[in-house]
Formats: sequence, structure tokens, C-alpha cells
Amino acid sequence: MEVVGEVSDGEQAIALARTLEPDVVVMDIQLPGISGVEATRCIKKFLPRVTILALTVHDDYEYILQILEAGATGYLTKGVISSEIPSAIRSAVNGEAILSEDILKKLVDYALQSPTSGSPSSRSPELTARELEILQLAARGHSNKVISRELNLSENTVKKYMMSVFDKLGVHSRTAAVIAAQRAGLIGSGFPPGERRADG
Repeated sequence: MEVVGEVSDGEQAIALARTLEPDVVVMDIQLPGISGVEATRCIKKFLPRVTILALTVHDDYEYILQILEAGATGYLTKGVISSEIPSAIRSAVNGEAILSEDILKKLVDYALQSPTSGSPSSRSPELTARELEILQLAARGHSNKVISRELNLSENTVKKYMMSVFDKLGVHSRTAAVIAAQRAGLIGSGFPPGERRADG
């Protein structure tokens, strides 16, 4: 793993990402000028395959949802042990949702209290039975590898289904997909208390 660049504001983050085309961007939310949320959205627009991991002091669910919906794959608070960050980066690159336990709890509480959750909306995107099955397993914290094993599918097939789900729900990450689907009443509450873990 090699650090190829560092910046101090959102505008520089966008410019350097477009120049260097890194595999991963570790993004703070509160940056001078352009926010980390907007920088994430811009970077994903130009570099849709880049993995963005938010690392920040903020733990309000509004911030969490904003950056996940902008395209971040995971969200860690700066209270995590620094030695855990490389592992989190590798997991994020593999398509796993990365959330520290305190962040995951906030998202669970938010999803359960969301007034839009409960029954499918007439405007909800139509997911296939297989997509819903895979998304529900993802909501339980299962990685693509585990899902592929449980459903007897290849990992590549699971990834294709997940990408289809992302496209239909208009999101860029597993966590955002689970939250969007739960709020639309497409799946259960997800993230069972017994499965809250930082490795997605």
C-alpha cells in the first residue's frame, strides 16, 4: 500500500484525484472550501471506480448518510485504532461496507425510526427476487464471498447483482443501498444487533 498524495482542502482533493487516479481516497468531511461530501461526489463522478473511505470526527447520521449517498464505501470515526485503517481500506476495495460499530448503531437506529420505512412505496424501484435476496444478506453484514457461497453463485455474479441494485437505487455503496431499500420498505431493517461489526 502506497500513499501517493495528500491535500488540505476539497478542491485540491478533486484535482489531485483526477490527476493521480488513485485506487483509494481517504476523505475527511469537514474541509476548507469544498466539503468532503461534495468532493466525494465530484470524484465519484469523474472516477466512478475509485474507493472512497470517510475518516472523520463527525458521527451524526446526517453526515453519515450524506457522504455514503455521495459515494463513500465506508465511514470510520477518528477514534478507531490507526492500525485498523489499512485493513479497513483493503476491505473497502473488496466491496465490503466499512462502518465502525458506533456509526453502524446510529444507522440502525435511524433506519428503524425512519417514517418512510415499513411498506413499499409505489415509486420504489423494482428489484428482482435475487437482488432482494442478495441485498438482505448484505444487510446482515455478509461479504460478497459469503453471499456467493450461501447462494451458490460466483463472486463476480454477486458483484454484478450488487451493481444493478446500486443503479436502481441510485446509490454507490452497500450501506447506502441497504438503508435506501429499508426506507422504501423493500427489505427488513437490516444490520441485526448481533451482526454489528466494522468489517461490513
